[in-house]
Amino acid sequence: MKILVCFGTRPEAIKMAPVVFALKQSGLDFETCVTAQHRDMLDQVLDFFEIKPDYDLDLMTSGQTLNELSARIIKAMDEALDISRPEIVLVQGDTTTAAMTALAAFQKGIRIGHVEAGLRTFDLTSPYPEEMNRQLISVLSTYHFPPTQRAYENLIAENISTEAVLRTGNTVVDALFWTQEKIRKGFSNSFIEYWSNNRSKNSQLILVTAHRRENFGLGLSELMIALIQLTQKINCQIIWPVHPNPKVKEAINQNIEENRQIFLVEPVDYPSMIWLMSQCDLIISDSGGIQEEAPSFGVKVLVTRSNSERMEGVEHGSSILVGMNAKNIVQNAINILQSKSTNSIVNNPFGNGAAAKEIVKFLQKKNP
Repeated sequence: MKILVCFGTRPEAIKMAPVVFALKQSGLDFETCVTAQHRDMLDQVLDFFEIKPDYDLDLMTSGQTLNELSARIIKAMDEALDISRPEIVLVQGDTTTAAMTALAAFQKGIRIGHVEAGLRTFDLTSPYPEEMNRQLISVLSTYHFPPTQRAYENLIAENISTEAVLRTGNTVVDALFWTQEKIRKGFSNSFIEYWSNNRSKNSQLILVTAHRRENFGLGLSELMIALIQLTQKINCQIIWPVHPNPKVKEAINQNIEENRQIFLVEPVDYPSMIWLMSQCDLIISDSGGIQEEAPSFGVKVLVTRSNSERMEGVEHGSSILVGMNAKNIVQNAINILQSKSTNSIVNNPFGNGAAAKEIVKFLQKKNP
């Protein structure tokens, strides 16, 4: 059995790194292929996890549309699959890379394994285009690895055989534990060193991220209003790694740039983000991955989206849906920061750090 592990963005690389480690330990025949849908951000993760892809398709170009990227992925993957000749292709999540790689593999009669399967909002416009991508991948896949019971039940409700599904937990927790251990053993970088020495010990620290397409425009304006109001109402420092998408950068207004409590920084690498989450008192984010990671640090997330495919976090109490609404953001942030239970969350509902090994065991059992 030969396996080809495919990914293209930073979040995919983070969540696939533990699978690559588990495959190495298993002795199975496998290769890795990256589309480089996110070039610079992907390379940071590859370096940190010490992964050297067997195939680097290098498909990122400035300003390309989803259709242009999709077409280029299918064409390049078609050629890579001919060279690698895998029996199973593993894809992760809901990116354009994952969906188009799955389609390319399916059309060559190659079995597909879907890591982080079964997430649903049942609204094709939110998140866009991810909801469509993951539903498509589920239709095409042979093996499904949902991270939670809810995701498992979604797949069964779609008439997927229980024999093809294994609930594993999320590999992002595996990656987080690995990273925490590396930092504990002494790993550092200039960002971690700077903020270790320069963050205010008397202020509460808020981490902000924003990148969802559906939040461009009015949504980002509401977020900035909320952040300015928070600096006026509470003693806080806000660190906002600004996403490289030009539409996010263009939306940043002068009031935010001149606010001395808000620090707009370049996108941070993965270990810096993990360190930031471990240090902060609150996170305001539209990121799916952060909703999965933050519970391991006991930090609550205000989710600036109208819905979430990760409702386990909301039910667990680690996430609160606030939308891109300034009033909701401010009220909930103040309630959390003034509460003594800010860091009372203990267990992570999204995994225990053993997901990747479970995936590899399942593949070995199905393909002895």
